[in-house]
Amino acid sequence: MFSFFRKSPALFFLFVIGCSSVPKQVYPMGSPPKEAIYSTKRTETGKASFYYGRWIGRKTANGEIYKIDDVTAAHKSLPFNTKVRVTNLKNGKNVIVRINNRGPYAKGRILDLSLAAAKKIDMMAAGVVPVKMEVLSEIPVMTKTNLSLRDLPQRPAFQNSMRQFAPQQKPVPNSR
Repeated sequence: MFSFFRKSPALFFLFVIGCSSVPKQVYPMGSPPKEAIYSTKRTETGKASFYYGRWIGRKTANGEIYKIDDVTAAHKSLPFNTKVRVTNLKNGKNVIVRINNRGPYAKGRILDLSLAAAKKIDMMAAGVVPVKMEVLSEIPVMTKTNLSLRDLPQRPAFQNSMRQFAPQQKPVPNSR
């Protein structure tokens, strides 16, 4: 088998290429990003508060149980499970939360944050802070492909140009 490849290096090259696959994506730090990458759909500024206490262990508007360590928020109209980046305009700290509840019901507020989200942007002492809310859209990141070179579309021009490297068959003499 290997002597065949010695006679035709081009076929050996094609054999190696055909058995290889498309390399996986290489990241600068050696591992894929831990957080998803987002683009901003829209922004809104206003005041945010936080809620906890008697709400812990109760059902939220989407049916989940409110837990003290969940990084979530309540909004009056955004669809459930929407990701929102909330930035505290007093200190610049931000957190990405998931909408899982309805509210706030206090006049002039745009968001009610969970206790964990409020701690992340340092708004515990103030209680109500000015925030910028960015509705996010997740950008899919390809981390690995399952395609091999054989799955890619073949170009006829390439295939025709490789015929010149194919082994030539010699005519067999007639043995009469």
